[in-house]
Amino acid sequence: MSRTPLHDRQAITDLIHVYCRSVDRLDVPLGHGIWHEDATADYGASFYQGPGKAVIDKICDSHRGLLAHSHQIANILVTLDGDRAGSEAYCTATLRMQRDEAVMQMSVWSRYVDRWSFREGRWGLDHRIAIRDFDEVRTVTPMSQPDMGSRDASDPSYGIFAPGN
Repeated sequence: MSRTPLHDRQAITDLIHVYCRSVDRLDVPLGHGIWHEDATADYGASFYQGPGKAVIDKICDSHRGLLAHSHQIANILVTLDGDRAGSEAYCTATLRMQRDEAVMQMSVWSRYVDRWSFREGRWGLDHRIAIRDFDEVRTVTPMSQPDMGSRDASDPSYGIFAPGN
């Protein structure tokens, strides 16, 4: 397939969504796949600054201590310049945790400001700045207990994406 600007924008948008899937399903290899080998990430000095792939390890490791989490992406803007691109995507992350007897919900509104390049036949992240715009933590009363999804490869969605389905 020949590359077009529409194809390139969609490929980058797909990778932004894959990032969310990887951290929600705790799928480290999937998350590593969006970064180029020499990529870097800046999630702020208080959380993480360093190699891009390693931020996936850190996020997935920290999410393992949570009850549940979900990341949604919106307002994706992509600018293209040949084999280079820039993007900004708004992310809302909702995370649940148990603290003593209470279920707490943390919501984080942030933006991913990314630099991309097309190398060796694929788009990949060169650098991400994760900007936390605001957040909150509050006590919640769950309406029900999730009984179908899981935060690993046993989630029903993996069957849909398997070859032959």
